[in-house]
Amino acid sequence: MTNTFAVVLAAGKGTRMKSSLYKVLHPVCGKPMVEHVVENMEQLGVEKIVTVVGHGAEIVQSELGDRSEYALQEEQLGTAHAVLQAEASLANLSGTTIVICGDTPLITAETMSDLLKHHEQTGAKATILTALADDPTGYGRIIRSKDGSVKSIVEQKDASVEEQRVNEINSGTYCFDNAALFKSLKLVKNENAQGEYYLPDVIEILQKEGEVISAFAAKDFDEILGVNDRIALSQAEQIMRSRIAHHHMREGVTIIDPQNTYISSDAVIGSDTVIQPGVMIEGKTTIGERCTIGPNSHIVSSIIGSGTTIHSSVILTSEVGDHTAIGPFAHIRPQTEVGNDVKIGNFVEVKKSKVGNGSKISHLSYMGDASIGTNVNIGCGTITVNYDGKNKFITTIEDDAFVGCNSNLIAPVTIGNKAYVAAGSTITKDVPGEALAIGRARQENKEGYVKKLKLK
Repeated sequence: MTNTFAVVLAAGKGTRMKSSLYKVLHPVCGKPMVEHVVENMEQLGVEKIVTVVGHGAEIVQSELGDRSEYALQEEQLGTAHAVLQAEASLANLSGTTIVICGDTPLITAETMSDLLKHHEQTGAKATILTALADDPTGYGRIIRSKDGSVKSIVEQKDASVEEQRVNEINSGTYCFDNAALFKSLKLVKNENAQGEYYLPDVIEILQKEGEVISAFAAKDFDEILGVNDRIALSQAEQIMRSRIAHHHMREGVTIIDPQNTYISSDAVIGSDTVIQPGVMIEGKTTIGERCTIGPNSHIVSSIIGSGTTIHSSVILTSEVGDHTAIGPFAHIRPQTEVGNDVKIGNFVEVKKSKVGNGSKISHLSYMGDASIGTNVNIGCGTITVNYDGKNKFITTIEDDAFVGCNSNLIAPVTIGNKAYVAAGSTITKDVPGEALAIGRARQENKEGYVKKLKLK
Protein backbone atom coordinates (compact mmCIF):
# COMPACT_ATOMS: atom_id res chain seq x y z
CA MET A 1 0.00 0.00 0.00
CA THR A 2 1.28 3.49 -0.88
CA ASN A 3 1.70 6.24 1.68
CA THR A 4 -1.71 7.31 2.93
CA PHE A 5 -2.83 10.63 4.37
CA ALA A 6 -6.14 11.95 5.63
CA VAL A 7 -7.87 15.32 5.58
CA VAL A 8 -10.70 15.57 8.10
CA LEU A 9 -13.13 18.39 7.32
CA ALA A 10 -14.21 19.92 10.62
CA ALA A 11 -14.51 23.66 9.97
CA GLY A 12 -18.28 24.08 9.71
CA LYS A 13 -20.11 25.68 12.63
CA GLY A 14 -23.18 23.47 12.26
CA THR A 15 -25.91 26.09 12.61
CA ARG A 16 -28.67 23.49 12.28
CA MET A 17 -27.53 21.92 15.55
CA LYS A 18 -28.57 25.20 17.25
CA SER A 19 -25.91 24.65 19.87
CA SER A 20 -23.06 26.53 21.53
CA LEU A 21 -21.05 23.31 21.18
CA TYR A 22 -19.05 23.02 17.96
CA LYS A 23 -20.82 20.52 15.70
CA VAL A 24 -18.15 17.84 15.34
CA LEU A 25 -17.72 17.76 19.13
CA HIS A 26 -21.24 16.54 19.76
CA PRO A 27 -20.83 13.04 21.19
CA VAL A 28 -22.05 9.76 19.73
CA CYS A 29 -21.90 6.91 22.25
CA GLY A 30 -19.91 9.11 24.59
CA LYS A 31 -17.23 10.27 22.14
CA PRO A 32 -17.10 13.38 19.92
CA MET A 33 -17.97 12.63 16.30
CA VAL A 34 -14.65 13.91 15.01
CA GLU A 35 -12.79 11.62 17.40
CA HIS A 36 -14.57 8.60 15.93
CA VAL A 37 -13.41 9.72 12.49
CA VAL A 38 -9.81 10.29 13.59
CA GLU A 39 -9.70 6.92 15.37
CA ASN A 40 -10.77 5.19 12.17
CA MET A 41 -7.97 6.94 10.30
CA GLU A 42 -5.52 5.82 12.99
CA GLN A 43 -6.70 2.22 12.60
CA LEU A 44 -5.93 2.49 8.90
CA GLY A 45 -2.37 3.45 9.77
CA VAL A 46 -2.34 6.70 7.80
CA GLU A 47 0.99 8.53 7.95
CA LYS A 48 -0.48 11.95 8.57
CA ILE A 49 -3.88 13.32 9.58
CA VAL A 50 -4.70 16.97 8.92
CA THR A 51 -7.90 18.26 10.53
CA VAL A 52 -9.28 21.41 8.91
CA VAL A 53 -10.77 23.58 11.63
CA GLY A 54 -12.63 26.86 11.66
CA HIS A 55 -15.24 27.72 14.27
CA GLY A 56 -14.16 26.41 17.66
CA ALA A 57 -10.68 25.53 16.38
CA GLU A 58 -9.03 25.63 19.80
CA ILE A 59 -11.64 23.32 21.32
CA VAL A 60 -11.20 20.74 18.56
CA GLN A 61 -7.42 20.89 18.93
CA SER A 62 -7.76 20.47 22.68
CA GLU A 63 -9.93 17.37 22.14
CA LEU A 64 -7.70 15.69 19.56
CA GLY A 65 -4.32 16.89 20.81
CA ASP A 66 -1.28 15.72 18.89
CA ARG A 67 -3.16 12.93 17.13
CA SER A 68 -3.60 15.29 14.20
CA GLU A 69 -2.05 18.26 12.50
CA TYR A 70 -4.34 21.24 11.92
CA ALA A 71 -5.14 23.67 9.14
CA LEU A 72 -7.30 26.74 9.69
CA GLN A 73 -10.11 27.66 7.30
CA GLU A 74 -10.83 31.20 8.43
CA GLU A 75 -13.70 31.70 5.95
CA GLN A 76 -16.02 28.81 5.09
CA LEU A 77 -15.84 28.99 1.29
CA GLY A 78 -16.72 25.39 0.46
CA THR A 79 -15.28 21.91 0.73
CA ALA A 80 -12.62 22.34 -1.99
CA HIS A 81 -11.41 25.50 -0.26
CA ALA A 82 -11.31 23.60 3.04
CA VAL A 83 -9.12 20.81 1.64
CA LEU A 84 -6.83 23.38 0.04
CA GLN A 85 -5.99 24.66 3.54
CA ALA A 86 -4.06 21.41 4.08
CA GLU A 87 -1.72 22.26 1.19
CA ALA A 88 1.20 23.26 3.40
CA SER A 89 1.15 19.87 5.15
CA LEU A 90 0.42 17.56 2.20
CA ALA A 91 0.95 19.11 -1.24
CA ASN A 92 4.55 17.95 -1.68
CA LEU A 93 3.93 14.36 -0.58
CA SER A 94 3.41 11.32 -2.78
CA GLY A 95 0.61 8.90 -2.01
CA THR A 96 -3.12 8.67 -1.45
CA THR A 97 -5.19 11.18 0.48
CA ILE A 98 -8.52 10.36 2.09
CA VAL A 99 -10.93 13.26 2.44
CA ILE A 100 -13.63 12.64 5.02
CA CYS A 101 -16.05 14.82 6.96
CA GLY A 102 -15.76 15.10 10.73
CA ASP A 103 -19.52 14.66 11.14
CA THR A 104 -19.59 11.09 9.69
CA PRO A 105 -18.86 8.96 12.78
CA LEU A 106 -20.48 5.79 11.43
CA ILE A 107 -18.07 5.08 8.56
CA THR A 108 -15.99 2.14 9.79
CA ALA A 109 -12.27 1.58 9.46
CA GLU A 110 -13.10 -1.65 7.63
CA THR A 111 -15.05 0.22 4.95
CA MET A 112 -12.28 2.78 4.59
CA SER A 113 -9.72 0.00 4.21
CA ASP A 114 -11.80 -1.60 1.47
CA LEU A 115 -12.13 1.79 -0.22
CA LEU A 116 -8.36 2.26 -0.22
CA LYS A 117 -7.75 -1.21 -1.65
CA HIS A 118 -10.28 -0.59 -4.41
CA HIS A 119 -8.68 2.77 -5.18
CA GLU A 120 -5.25 1.20 -5.61
CA GLN A 121 -6.48 -1.82 -7.56
CA THR A 122 -8.30 0.32 -10.13
CA GLY A 123 -5.39 2.74 -10.56
CA ALA A 124 -7.84 5.63 -10.23
CA LYS A 125 -6.85 9.21 -9.57
CA ALA A 126 -9.99 9.58 -7.47
CA THR A 127 -12.36 7.07 -5.87
CA ILE A 128 -15.72 8.03 -4.41
CA LEU A 129 -17.24 6.22 -1.46
CA THR A 130 -20.85 5.60 -2.45
CA ALA A 131 -23.88 3.84 -1.00
CA LEU A 132 -27.08 2.32 -2.31
CA ALA A 133 -30.11 4.22 -1.05
CA ASP A 134 -33.70 2.98 -0.89
CA ASP A 135 -34.70 6.61 -1.45
CA PRO A 136 -31.89 8.60 -3.12
CA THR A 137 -33.87 11.83 -3.24
CA GLY A 138 -31.66 14.82 -2.49
CA TYR A 139 -28.36 13.04 -3.05
CA GLY A 140 -25.93 13.38 -5.93
CA ARG A 141 -26.22 10.30 -8.20
CA ILE A 142 -23.25 8.25 -9.34
CA ILE A 143 -23.52 7.63 -13.07
CA ARG A 144 -21.21 4.82 -14.16
CA SER A 145 -19.82 3.88 -17.55
CA LYS A 146 -20.15 0.37 -18.94
CA ASP A 147 -16.71 -0.55 -17.56
CA GLY A 148 -17.79 0.42 -14.02
CA SER A 149 -15.81 3.63 -13.83
CA VAL A 150 -17.56 6.84 -12.84
CA LYS A 151 -18.90 8.83 -15.73
CA SER A 152 -20.29 11.70 -13.66
CA ILE A 153 -21.85 12.84 -10.41
CA VAL A 154 -25.24 14.39 -11.11
CA GLU A 155 -26.95 16.47 -8.46
CA GLN A 156 -30.65 15.97 -7.82
CA LYS A 157 -31.69 19.27 -9.40
CA ASP A 158 -29.73 18.50 -12.58
CA ALA A 159 -30.67 14.82 -12.95
CA SER A 160 -32.84 13.57 -15.80
CA VAL A 161 -35.78 11.27 -15.08
CA GLU A 162 -33.60 8.28 -15.92
CA GLU A 163 -30.72 9.50 -13.77
CA GLN A 164 -33.07 10.08 -10.84
CA ARG A 165 -33.85 6.35 -10.88
CA VAL A 166 -30.20 5.61 -10.02
CA ASN A 167 -29.94 4.70 -6.34
CA GLU A 168 -26.14 4.84 -5.95
CA ILE A 169 -25.34 8.11 -4.23
CA ASN A 170 -22.28 10.17 -3.33
CA SER A 171 -21.27 9.96 0.35
CA GLY A 172 -18.89 12.94 0.31
CA THR A 173 -15.90 10.75 1.25
CA TYR A 174 -13.10 10.30 -1.29
CA CYS A 175 -9.66 8.88 -2.01
CA PHE A 176 -7.39 10.96 -4.24
CA ASP A 177 -3.97 10.69 -5.71
CA ASN A 178 -2.41 13.37 -3.54
CA ALA A 179 -0.54 15.24 -6.28
CA ALA A 180 -3.57 15.21 -8.60
CA LEU A 181 -5.79 16.45 -5.77
CA PHE A 182 -3.81 19.59 -4.94
CA LYS A 183 -3.14 20.36 -8.59
CA SER A 184 -6.88 20.17 -9.35
CA LEU A 185 -7.96 22.11 -6.27
CA LYS A 186 -6.36 25.24 -7.70
CA LEU A 187 -8.51 24.90 -10.82
CA VAL A 188 -11.83 24.75 -8.97
CA LYS A 189 -14.02 27.82 -9.55
CA ASN A 190 -16.80 29.26 -7.44
CA GLU A 191 -19.22 30.08 -10.24
CA ASN A 192 -22.34 28.88 -8.44
CA ALA A 193 -25.22 30.33 -6.46
CA GLN A 194 -23.36 30.00 -3.15
CA GLY A 195 -20.09 31.41 -4.45
CA GLU A 196 -18.25 28.44 -2.93
CA TYR A 197 -15.54 26.05 -4.09
CA TYR A 198 -16.91 22.49 -4.15
CA LEU A 199 -14.78 19.36 -3.83
CA PRO A 200 -16.85 17.28 -6.32
CA ASP A 201 -15.65 19.72 -9.02
CA VAL A 202 -12.23 18.06 -8.67
CA ILE A 203 -13.81 14.87 -10.03
CA GLU A 204 -15.00 16.71 -13.13
CA ILE A 205 -11.59 18.32 -13.65
CA LEU A 206 -9.82 14.97 -13.47
CA GLN A 207 -12.32 13.39 -15.85
CA LYS A 208 -11.73 16.10 -18.44
CA GLU A 209 -8.02 15.31 -18.18
CA GLY A 210 -8.81 11.68 -19.07
CA GLU A 211 -8.04 10.30 -15.62
CA VAL A 212 -9.79 7.20 -14.22
CA ILE A 213 -12.46 7.93 -11.63
CA SER A 214 -13.68 4.97 -9.63
CA ALA A 215 -16.39 4.37 -7.02
CA PHE A 216 -16.75 1.90 -4.17
CA ALA A 217 -20.10 1.20 -2.50
CA ALA A 218 -20.30 0.80 1.28
CA LYS A 219 -22.10 -2.34 2.41
CA ASP A 220 -24.42 -0.44 4.73
CA PHE A 221 -26.14 2.82 3.80
CA ASP A 222 -26.22 3.81 7.50
CA GLU A 223 -22.46 4.29 7.46
CA ILE A 224 -22.55 7.43 5.35
CA LEU A 225 -24.99 9.31 7.59
CA GLY A 226 -23.81 12.89 8.04
CA VAL A 227 -24.90 14.54 11.28
CA ASN A 228 -26.24 18.03 10.61
CA ASP A 229 -28.96 18.35 13.24
CA ARG A 230 -30.19 16.81 16.49
CA ILE A 231 -32.41 14.32 14.67
CA ALA A 232 -29.47 12.90 12.72
CA LEU A 233 -27.43 12.92 15.94
CA SER A 234 -30.00 10.70 17.64
CA GLN A 235 -30.07 8.41 14.61
CA ALA A 236 -26.28 8.07 14.69
CA GLU A 237 -26.44 7.31 18.41
CA GLN A 238 -29.00 4.54 17.87
CA ILE A 239 -27.08 3.00 14.98
CA MET A 240 -23.74 3.00 16.78
CA ARG A 241 -25.29 1.79 20.03
CA SER A 242 -26.81 -1.15 18.19
CA ARG A 243 -23.49 -1.83 16.45
CA ILE A 244 -21.63 -1.84 19.78
CA ALA A 245 -24.19 -4.11 21.44
CA HIS A 246 -24.05 -6.60 18.57
CA HIS A 247 -20.25 -6.68 18.80
CA HIS A 248 -20.34 -7.57 22.51
CA MET A 249 -23.07 -10.16 22.07
CA ARG A 250 -21.05 -11.85 19.32
CA GLU A 251 -18.14 -11.93 21.80
CA GLY A 252 -20.20 -13.80 24.41
CA VAL A 253 -21.82 -11.03 26.45
CA THR A 254 -25.53 -11.33 27.27
CA ILE A 255 -27.38 -8.03 26.83
CA ILE A 256 -30.98 -8.52 27.93
CA ASP A 257 -32.40 -5.41 26.24
CA PRO A 258 -29.96 -3.86 23.73
CA GLN A 259 -32.31 -1.01 22.88
CA ASN A 260 -32.21 0.18 26.49
CA THR A 261 -28.52 -0.41 27.16
CA TYR A 262 -25.84 2.25 26.56
CA ILE A 263 -22.24 1.08 26.08
CA SER A 264 -19.37 3.32 24.99
CA SER A 265 -17.28 2.40 21.98
CA ASP A 266 -14.20 2.07 24.23
CA ALA A 267 -15.71 -0.42 26.69
CA VAL A 268 -14.25 -3.93 27.03
CA ILE A 269 -16.55 -6.61 28.46
CA GLY A 270 -15.65 -10.24 29.23
CA SER A 271 -17.60 -13.28 28.11
CA ASP A 272 -20.59 -14.62 30.07
CA THR A 273 -21.18 -11.24 31.64
CA VAL A 274 -24.87 -10.29 31.79
CA ILE A 275 -25.98 -6.70 31.21
CA GLN A 276 -29.47 -5.91 32.49
CA PRO A 277 -31.78 -3.21 31.04
CA GLY A 278 -31.09 0.46 31.66
CA VAL A 279 -27.35 0.07 32.17
CA MET A 280 -24.99 2.89 31.09
CA ILE A 281 -21.31 2.00 30.58
CA GLU A 282 -19.25 5.03 29.64
CA GLY A 283 -15.63 5.90 28.87
CA LYS A 284 -12.75 3.43 28.92
CA THR A 285 -14.46 0.90 31.15
CA THR A 286 -13.27 -2.71 31.44
CA ILE A 287 -15.58 -5.38 32.87
CA GLY A 288 -14.36 -8.92 33.50
CA GLU A 289 -15.97 -12.28 32.80
CA ARG A 290 -19.08 -13.73 34.45
CA CYS A 291 -20.22 -10.42 35.94
CA THR A 292 -23.79 -9.30 36.42
CA ILE A 293 -24.46 -5.62 35.85
CA GLY A 294 -27.89 -5.02 37.30
CA PRO A 295 -30.65 -2.70 36.10
CA ASN A 296 -29.98 1.04 35.92
CA SER A 297 -26.33 0.80 36.92
CA HIS A 298 -24.04 3.58 35.70
CA ILE A 299 -20.32 2.82 35.27
CA VAL A 300 -17.85 5.43 34.01
CA SER A 301 -14.18 4.80 33.09
CA SER A 302 -13.77 2.06 35.69
CA ILE A 303 -12.28 -1.42 35.98
CA ILE A 304 -14.55 -4.21 37.21
CA GLY A 305 -13.08 -7.63 37.99
CA SER A 306 -14.52 -11.03 37.08
CA GLY A 307 -17.46 -12.64 38.87
CA THR A 308 -18.59 -9.32 40.34
CA THR A 309 -22.18 -8.12 40.71
CA ILE A 310 -23.15 -4.47 40.35
CA HIS A 311 -26.79 -3.88 41.27
CA SER A 312 -28.45 -0.53 40.49
CA SER A 313 -25.38 1.44 41.50
CA VAL A 314 -23.04 4.20 40.29
CA ILE A 315 -19.28 3.61 39.87
CA LEU A 316 -17.09 6.49 38.71
CA THR A 317 -13.41 6.21 37.66
CA SER A 318 -12.68 3.50 40.21
CA GLU A 319 -11.50 -0.11 40.43
CA VAL A 320 -13.54 -3.03 41.75
CA GLY A 321 -12.03 -6.48 42.25
CA ASP A 322 -13.21 -10.04 41.61
CA HIS A 323 -16.27 -11.70 43.19
CA THR A 324 -17.38 -8.46 44.82
CA ALA A 325 -20.96 -7.31 45.34
CA ILE A 326 -21.89 -3.65 44.93
CA GLY A 327 -25.36 -2.30 45.75
CA PRO A 328 -28.18 -1.88 45.35
CA PHE A 329 -28.05 1.91 45.37
CA ALA A 330 -24.36 2.23 46.21
CA HIS A 331 -22.24 5.15 45.02
CA ILE A 332 -18.57 4.47 44.35
CA ARG A 333 -16.97 7.85 43.75
CA PRO A 334 -13.72 8.58 41.90
CA GLN A 335 -10.33 7.18 42.94
CA THR A 336 -11.77 4.32 44.94
CA GLU A 337 -10.17 0.87 44.97
CA VAL A 338 -12.37 -2.01 46.08
CA GLY A 339 -10.71 -5.39 46.55
CA ASN A 340 -11.84 -8.98 45.96
CA ASP A 341 -14.74 -10.66 47.80
CA VAL A 342 -15.93 -7.33 49.18
CA LYS A 343 -19.53 -6.45 49.98
CA ILE A 344 -20.66 -2.84 49.59
CA GLY A 345 -24.39 -2.82 50.22
CA ASN A 346 -27.39 -0.58 49.83
CA PHE A 347 -27.06 3.18 50.29
CA VAL A 348 -23.31 3.07 50.87
CA GLU A 349 -21.09 5.85 49.52
CA VAL A 350 -17.35 5.33 49.16
CA LYS A 351 -15.10 8.18 48.02
CA LYS A 352 -11.35 8.17 47.28
CA SER A 353 -10.84 5.16 49.52
CA LYS A 354 -9.25 1.74 49.46
CA VAL A 355 -11.28 -1.23 50.66
CA GLY A 356 -9.29 -4.43 51.28
CA ASN A 357 -10.20 -7.99 50.32
CA GLY A 358 -13.08 -9.59 52.20
CA SER A 359 -14.28 -6.41 53.90
CA LYS A 360 -17.95 -5.53 54.32
CA ILE A 361 -19.73 -2.18 54.33
CA SER A 362 -23.23 -3.52 54.20
CA HIS A 363 -25.54 -0.52 54.40
CA LEU A 364 -26.15 3.16 55.04
CA SER A 365 -22.53 4.22 55.51
CA TYR A 366 -20.11 6.83 54.17
CA MET A 367 -16.42 6.04 53.76
CA GLY A 368 -14.49 9.04 52.47
CA ASP A 369 -10.68 9.33 52.31
CA ALA A 370 -10.33 6.00 54.09
CA SER A 371 -7.83 3.15 54.01
CA ILE A 372 -9.71 0.01 54.99
CA GLY A 373 -7.82 -3.24 55.48
CA THR A 374 -8.82 -6.85 54.84
CA ASN A 375 -11.77 -8.60 56.50
CA VAL A 376 -13.01 -5.40 58.13
CA ASN A 377 -16.66 -5.07 59.14
CA ILE A 378 -18.20 -1.59 58.97
CA GLY A 379 -21.54 -1.41 60.77
CA CYS A 380 -24.68 0.31 59.52
CA GLY A 381 -24.67 4.09 59.69
CA THR A 382 -20.94 4.48 60.18
CA ILE A 383 -19.19 7.48 58.68
CA THR A 384 -15.66 8.77 58.37
CA VAL A 385 -15.73 12.43 59.34
CA ASN A 386 -13.05 13.48 56.87
CA TYR A 387 -13.63 17.21 56.33
CA ASP A 388 -13.21 20.08 58.81
CA GLY A 389 -14.44 22.76 56.42
CA LYS A 390 -10.99 23.45 54.97
CA ASN A 391 -9.03 20.21 54.69
CA LYS A 392 -9.61 16.49 54.12
CA PHE A 393 -8.09 13.91 56.48
CA ILE A 394 -7.45 10.17 56.31
CA THR A 395 -9.11 7.46 58.36
CA THR A 396 -7.19 4.17 58.61
CA ILE A 397 -8.99 0.98 59.59
CA GLU A 398 -6.57 -1.93 59.85
CA ASP A 399 -7.13 -5.63 59.09
CA ASP A 400 -9.87 -7.59 60.90
CA ALA A 401 -11.23 -4.54 62.73
CA PHE A 402 -14.92 -4.39 63.66
CA VAL A 403 -16.70 -1.04 63.69
CA GLY A 404 -20.13 -1.08 65.31
CA CYS A 405 -23.23 0.60 63.93
CA ASN A 406 -23.73 4.36 63.93
CA SER A 407 -20.11 5.22 64.69
CA ASN A 408 -18.41 8.49 63.80
CA LEU A 409 -14.71 8.19 63.05
CA ILE A 410 -13.23 11.69 63.34
CA ALA A 411 -10.24 11.88 61.00
CA PRO A 412 -7.31 11.76 61.19
CA VAL A 413 -7.66 8.58 63.20
CA THR A 414 -6.51 4.94 63.09
CA ILE A 415 -8.45 1.88 64.17
CA GLY A 416 -5.86 -0.79 64.90
CA ASN A 417 -5.64 -4.41 63.81
CA LYS A 418 -8.49 -6.55 65.23
CA ALA A 419 -9.77 -3.61 67.27
CA TYR A 420 -13.45 -3.13 68.11
CA VAL A 421 -15.46 0.09 68.10
CA ALA A 422 -18.64 -0.07 70.13
CA ALA A 423 -21.87 0.87 68.38
CA GLY A 424 -22.84 4.53 68.65
CA SER A 425 -19.31 5.71 69.40
CA THR A 426 -17.65 8.92 68.31
CA ILE A 427 -13.95 8.12 67.96
CA THR A 428 -11.51 11.03 68.17
CA LYS A 429 -8.34 9.18 69.21
CA ASP A 430 -6.43 6.25 67.72
CA VAL A 431 -7.61 2.82 68.86
CA PRO A 432 -4.80 0.30 69.57
CA GLY A 433 -4.88 -3.14 68.00
CA GLU A 434 -7.19 -5.67 69.73
CA ALA A 435 -8.66 -2.93 71.94
CA LEU A 436 -12.30 -2.00 72.45
CA ALA A 437 -13.13 1.68 72.02
CA ILE A 438 -16.27 3.14 73.52
CA GLY A 439 -16.92 6.79 72.83
CA ARG A 440 -20.51 7.50 73.81
CA ALA A 441 -22.38 9.22 76.67
CA ARG A 442 -23.28 7.09 79.66
CA GLN A 443 -26.97 6.09 79.67
CA GLU A 444 -29.11 7.33 82.53
CA ASN A 445 -32.76 6.28 83.10
CA LYS A 446 -35.16 8.70 84.84
CA GLU A 447 -37.72 6.37 86.45
CA GLY A 448 -41.25 7.67 86.85
CA TYR A 449 -40.58 10.54 84.49
CA VAL A 450 -43.78 10.11 82.46
CA LYS A 451 -46.05 10.37 85.52
CA LYS A 452 -44.29 13.54 86.65
CA LEU A 453 -44.66 14.97 83.16
CA LYS A 454 -48.42 14.36 83.17
CA LEU A 455 -48.85 16.12 86.48
CA LYS A 456 -47.43 19.36 85.12
